Amino acid sequence: MTGYSGTPLTQKLGIKPAMNVIVINEPANYRELLGRGADGLEFSDRIGTGSSFVHFFTARRSELKKKLRMLREKVADSGTVWVSWPKKSSGVATDVTEDVIRAVALSLGFVDVKMCAIDETWSGLKLMIRRTNRKLPITK
Repeated sequence: MTGYSGTPLTQKLGIKPAMNVIVINEPANYRELLGRGADGLEFSDRIGTGSSFVHFFTARRSELKKKLRMLREKVADSGTVWVSWPKKSSGVATDVTEDVIRAVALSLGFVDVKMCAIDETWSGLKLMIRRTNRKLPITK
């Protein structure tokens, strides 16, 4: 399914055919949003060591801090973590913003590299482990 830009969501997120996609707090319409690009993908909500693609949805800062720390320890050094939060215009109660995500992520050794609209409710920020922090344990 294409979003506001006309670009398929799988392309925006960097999801490739046959990829193992880990989704935390998956919205009911997530796979519908991915459209035909979801065909052949493996979905899970279990994070294993070395995971290469995680999409984490949250509306709570406390959950963001806890899960992002865990993801930093588990995701592959070259892996991708998308964090999605409710847009202000969505009407969903939240204490998470782009700036909150960025502050938590940077303190854990992530760097933000891209942002996109997921749908009318969710925005997404793509995080990767900063190159200089790869293979290093988190210290905070």
